[in-house]
Amino acid sequence: MAGIPHDHYEPKSDFEKGMQKRLPVIGLLYDTIMIPTPKNLNWMWIWGIVLTFTLALQIITGVVLVMHYTPHVDMAFNSIEHIMRDVNGGHMIRYFHMNGASLFFFAVYLHIFRGLYYGSYKAPREVTWIIGMLIYLLMMGTAFMGYVLPWGQMSFHGTAVITGLFGAIPFIGDSIQTWLLGASSVGQPALNRFFSLHYLLPFLIAGLVIVHIWAFHTTGNNNPTGVEVRRTSKEDAAKDTLPFWPYFVIKDLFALAIILVLFMAVVGFMPNYLGHPDNYIPANPLATPAHIVPEWYFLPFYAILRAFTADVWVVMFANWISFGIIDAKFFGVLAMFGAIAVMALAPWLDTSSVRSGRYRPMFKWWFWLLVVDFIVLMWVGARPAEFPYDWIALIASTYWFAYFLVILPLLGVIEKPDTPPATIEEDFDSHYPAKASGDAAATPAE
Repeated sequence: MAGIPHDHYEPKSDFEKGMQKRLPVIGLLYDTIMIPTPKNLNWMWIWGIVLTFTLALQIITGVVLVMHYTPHVDMAFNSIEHIMRDVNGGHMIRYFHMNGASLFFFAVYLHIFRGLYYGSYKAPREVTWIIGMLIYLLMMGTAFMGYVLPWGQMSFHGTAVITGLFGAIPFIGDSIQTWLLGASSVGQPALNRFFSLHYLLPFLIAGLVIVHIWAFHTTGNNNPTGVEVRRTSKEDAAKDTLPFWPYFVIKDLFALAIILVLFMAVVGFMPNYLGHPDNYIPANPLATPAHIVPEWYFLPFYAILRAFTADVWVVMFANWISFGIIDAKFFGVLAMFGAIAVMALAPWLDTSSVRSGRYRPMFKWWFWLLVVDFIVLMWVGARPAEFPYDWIALIASTYWFAYFLVILPLLGVIEKPDTPPATIEEDFDSHYPAKASGDAAATPAE
C-alpha cells in the first residue's frame, strides 16, 4: 500500500544535503515525526507514548539495578536488600522498576483492547497486529524472569510451578523443563538463565517496537471510524490528517504527564501495594507458600490454566480422543497459550466488513462483555482453586474462547452495521462543527 501523500524532508544547508546523501537520519526523523495522522484520534490513542516511555524507563532502571545485583542463590535476596538500603537512591530506582512493569502491562492491555474495539487488526494492519502480539509475549517472558530475580518465596516456588508447565508436554516435556532450568530442579543454573534473558529481552522488545512503529507508519494509523485516509492526492490527505508534530505530540505528552502523576503517587505512597508478602521472605525450598499466585497482569491467563480440570467434559474428551496423551495439566497449558493465540488470530476470525466497533451495535455488547470477562478472570485468578471460583473461572474461560472462535465470525454474518462516515474529515466536522464552520468562513479570505 502506498504511503499517505505528504511533504517530505528537503535539506537546505550544505551540511543537511551532505548528510542526506550519506546517512539520511535527519530525513528519516523528519518524515517520522511529521507523518500525517488522522485528525479524529481520541484519547485512547495515548497509550503508545506511555508504552514507549515505560519501556525506556524499564531499560534504564534495569541497567542501573544490574550494577548492584548478584545473580546467586545465596546472595540474590541480600543484594536486593543492599540496593534498597545502601545504594544511593536505590530504593526509588527499584520501586520505579517494580511499578513500571505494572504500568507497562496496564497500558498494553488498554492498547490491545482499543485495537480490538476499533478493528486495528484488520487489513492492511494484520502484520502490525501480529508484531504487537509478539511484543506482548516477550513482555510476559521478561516480566516472569524478572519476578524470579529477587529470589523470595514466591519467586522460587512460582518458578517451579511455571516451568513445571513445560514438563506437561507429552514425550519431550521433561527434557524441555530440564533445558530451561539447566538442572532437574530450580536452582543456580535457572537463576543464571533467567537473569541473562531478563537483561536481553527488553532490547529485543525495543527492536520489535521500532518494527511495530515502522509497520503502522507504512499503512497509516487506524482511527475511531476505521475509515482510511484518502490517498488520491496530497490535498485530500491533508483534509483527513494533521502532522504528528506538534498536534499529537503535545496531546500525547499532556496525557503522559497525567499518567506519570498517578504513577509517581503509587511509587511515592504505596510502592509495595502490588507486591506479594511472601516474596519479601528469602526463598526456602522446604517451605511452600499456602497460595502461589503470579503478578496481577498474569492472573487472567493463570485462571484459564487452572479452569480446565480433569472433570471438565472437554478435557475428558481430549484425553479420550488422544488416547490419554492430553491430560488436564497439558490441556490447561494449551488453553493458556491458546487464549493468547486466538487474540493474534483476530484479523482472520473477524468477518465483518466494517472495521470500527463504533458502527457495530451487536458487537459492542459482546465486546464490553469480553472486557468484563477479562476483569473477572483477573479477579478469580487470585482466588483459591475451589468452589465457586473454579466454576466462575471455567465459565469466564469458555466465554473468552467463544468470543474469538464463535461470536466474532458469526457477527460478521448476522450483524447489520451502521454506515460509517465517507471520510475522516466528515467525522471530524460532525464532532467539531464550530471548527468546521470557522474553516469554511475563513476560506474566502484565503
